[in-house]
Amino acid sequence: MISWGKQNGKRRFKCKNCGIYFTSENKSVSLKNKEIWFKKWIVEKQTYEQISTESGYSVSTLQRYFNVMLGKAPRLSYSQNKEVYLLIDGTYFSNEICLVVYRDNTFKQTQLYRITDGEHYEELKEDLENILNLGIKIGGITCDGDKSLLKAIRKVCPKVPVQRCLVHIQRMCKIWLSAYPKSIAGFELREIVCKIHFIDNEIKKQYWIKEFLDWSEKHKEFLNEKSYSQETGRYWYTHKMVRRCFSVIRKALPNMFIFLQNHNIPKTTNAIESFFGHLKGNLNIHRGLTKSRRKKFIQWYLFYKNLKS
Repeated sequence: MISWGKQNGKRRFKCKNCGIYFTSENKSVSLKNKEIWFKKWIVEKQTYEQISTESGYSVSTLQRYFNVMLGKAPRLSYSQNKEVYLLIDGTYFSNEICLVVYRDNTFKQTQLYRITDGEHYEELKEDLENILNLGIKIGGITCDGDKSLLKAIRKVCPKVPVQRCLVHIQRMCKIWLSAYPKSIAGFELREIVCKIHFIDNEIKKQYWIKEFLDWSEKHKEFLNEKSYSQETGRYWYTHKMVRRCFSVIRKALPNMFIFLQNHNIPKTTNAIESFFGHLKGNLNIHRGLTKSRRKKFIQWYLFYKNLKS
């Protein structure tokens, strides 16, 4: 404990270990102390029992105060930067809550978020418009290629460079092709896909694109091969998984290597997926929260993380 001046004529003290302030019979300080424990409950994965043991408050006292805090939503604060490089992604919590986050990769701060039930075009469009209306300049966007998001970007900020997440493309293609493709075309395409994350300059990029285009020309007939059902009279592509990988890469190709032109643009959304992972880990510690309180928990988590940054 150290002396920390006076407040309202009363001696004030501070705990050097936990940062709590002590002033006898001062309710404002008491509430501030409880908020310190509330922050630990939100951000540091501490349970009621752990906080009760460390703070001296009873579990019921902590629950009452924390419920009051979860009844209101904080206003997100951030350092307004001249130019941001956004990571945009959405994640789901028990298929009930969808959190869409617009996070600056340079300063690791959330610029905007939306808690909704899915990634919808109109909402994404509105969010991007709100970011621009705040006076924030978007230097680049990295995303996983969601169709609604790409459509919103083209509508609101068509001149902003968009980088497709390379890890997402690589991961999905590996799943579709499987670890041991049965066809020669599938095996060769998997080898090409595995080289994506090694591309870090223009020369490697050109060699990789040439290899992919040569492969597509070599297996053109294989990709276009169709099967026919005499019962239904319908046609479909015989090698659906290989063709799906080819189509994904072909459509993403113009936006796969934007990061080579501007190194401030991240080439993957790994950072925001890691952020989501920590958030879900914290929320899982406190199972049993109602849907409305889970939403408030998420809002407080984003609020404190921005302050921490």
